[in-house]
Amino acid sequence: MSPSALKRCPWPGTDPLYVAYHDEEWGVPERDDRALYEKLVLDGFQAGLSWITILRKREAFRSAFDGFAPEKIARYSPKKVEALIQDAGIVRNRMKIDGAVASARAWLEIMETGPGFSALLWDFVEGKPIDNRNSAMSDIPAETELSRRIAKDLKSRGFKFCGPTIVYAFMQATGMVNDHLTACHRHAACAKLGKTGR
Repeated sequence: MSPSALKRCPWPGTDPLYVAYHDEEWGVPERDDRALYEKLVLDGFQAGLSWITILRKREAFRSAFDGFAPEKIARYSPKKVEALIQDAGIVRNRMKIDGAVASARAWLEIMETGPGFSALLWDFVEGKPIDNRNSAMSDIPAETELSRRIAKDLKSRGFKFCGPTIVYAFMQATGMVNDHLTACHRHAACAKLGKTGR
């Protein structure tokens, strides 16, 4: 079946980049510590913008932020931050850039003294994705009690730009919750990935 003939969630529309993101990444359980940091930071940069805007700039972000290596970002100097603010390839917002640095430091603390970032996050859902089985976009919340709890925990550890709405979008993207609509061809595929413990 051709990609255009598949049933999918309506939000990616027909933009090829957005469709590929929907079909290949969104909702796939992510358990890599560094990749989870990258996604949380990018979701923070999305605040007030559309995700497709961030998606189109993602490679520029990766280049500007040293591949989202928290060990490097945590040591960014004021001069490096200023250089990022001048980088037209990314979202030039000082608070969000400073937030990425603060979050890198919080990430390092969890990796060095805590359970690890992935373990910390996945423990909130007992290691398995929540399968919401929604049939309409109107059924999907902007935030939940669980996203509020995770946001509060992350903020207490020093993470920035991680409010309940950002955290819920992050949970959807990283497969902590499966919010593909039940009619979408990716719903069953992501549910299966969740059961295999990927």
